[in-house]
Amino acid sequence: MFRSIKTWCFSATAMLFLTGTFNANAQGEALFKAKCATCHQPHKNGTGPKLFEVRKKWAEGGAKSEESIYQWVNNWQAAAASDPYAQTVSTWAPTAMQVFPELKKEEITAIFDWVDAQADPATAVEEGGGDAAAGGTEGEDEEGGFSWIWIALGLLFAIIIAAVSGVRRQLKTAVEGADDRPDTKSYAEEFGQWAWKNKKYVGVGTLILVITLIVAGFQGLGNIGILESYQPSQPIEFPHDIHTGVNGIDCKYCHNSVTKSKTAGIPTVNVCMNCHKQINGRTPEQQEKIKAIYAAAGWSTEGAGSYTGKSKPITWNKVHVLPDHVYFNHSQHVVVGGLDCKQCHGDMTKQKETARVVPVSELNKIEGNVPLTKPTLTMGWCIECHAEKEITAGPLDTKNDGYYNEIHKRLLNNDKKLYSKYLEDGKVTVKELGGWECAKCHY
Repeated sequence: MFRSIKTWCFSATAMLFLTGTFNANAQGEALFKAKCATCHQPHKNGTGPKLFEVRKKWAEGGAKSEESIYQWVNNWQAAAASDPYAQTVSTWAPTAMQVFPELKKEEITAIFDWVDAQADPATAVEEGGGDAAAGGTEGEDEEGGFSWIWIALGLLFAIIIAAVSGVRRQLKTAVEGADDRPDTKSYAEEFGQWAWKNKKYVGVGTLILVITLIVAGFQGLGNIGILESYQPSQPIEFPHDIHTGVNGIDCKYCHNSVTKSKTAGIPTVNVCMNCHKQINGRTPEQQEKIKAIYAAAGWSTEGAGSYTGKSKPITWNKVHVLPDHVYFNHSQHVVVGGLDCKQCHGDMTKQKETARVVPVSELNKIEGNVPLTKPTLTMGWCIECHAEKEITAGPLDTKNDGYYNEIHKRLLNNDKKLYSKYLEDGKVTVKELGGWECAKCHY
């Protein structure tokens, strides 16, 4: 009886202790994310210094008392006025710390306890074999492919089949007792006899094989220059679904020349640094990738962070490659034509990839896109879009766009019959306004 009660009490005490610990950890994490995460990280300096074992640092640094660090969190100015060590800490960065007078000592302790319980990402990278630090290994494997493995396997299977066939032939000869027969047939002779015996099936099979090779040949010729699903490796991974989907960043924030220029433009590293001065990744993999941005910008994370002046350009690999004789103007399509980026590039809010040539079958599934049939980035794809995409629904003057004013005048003043014909389907398409003229897209 006593032993049972003792065990029950011990278990209940342990459960209460663990429950209290879990609650404290949850409270510390929530408070850290709400109050501290904007400027601080557990193991890395940002706008503010890293907070791992910060109580120990204050004790070793010569703080007047244990209460000094709590006073610092509540009101750093008051702490700096009463404690010389706190005054030294206040000079660590030019950015002034926010005050949190509403935080109780127990809540601040919960924050520090949670921070001290976090594993160091640098240690995790080392224990993980340095995969994140190596960088690019996965991309290289994807780009290089495993064709050599399939070739090796094919050769291996061919050798095995030849060896088995040879053993079978020798066993058959031994069983028949014809080891020394001079009329032993070769493989070619045996195959010839078998083919003649089954000439009807061999003939049909040969015809099917020839037709298959011809069709495959024409399909191969027809696929020359088709780049659907093309995705080159990039020096830095850029998950569009996080930036445009989760964070809601507009495409034109990074590609800011799309409304003013022929090209959409690749964002400069300074555009990246607008956010990544503060955001340096939550996982070791993310932090390792963001280091490449810091290296390109010449940004040092020491202290509050500063530019070193030693930048390193990022070499991006072009994705949408058009022939030299093809002209395409982004501003004309986006501003004048009112085309949405997703018509050609897909729904970037759902694409993890940095960039790729999206197949037309995927583009057609996106709501609002003009459905097309020709492969992406082919001439047929462009002229089909020009034939389907309307400049305006209804009379042309409802567009009220200066770009079409001259065409509008010519149609109304010179050829009203043609103008009426254009409006038979209730819209005026790009094709009807000269979008199929060769000089529109070719130099």
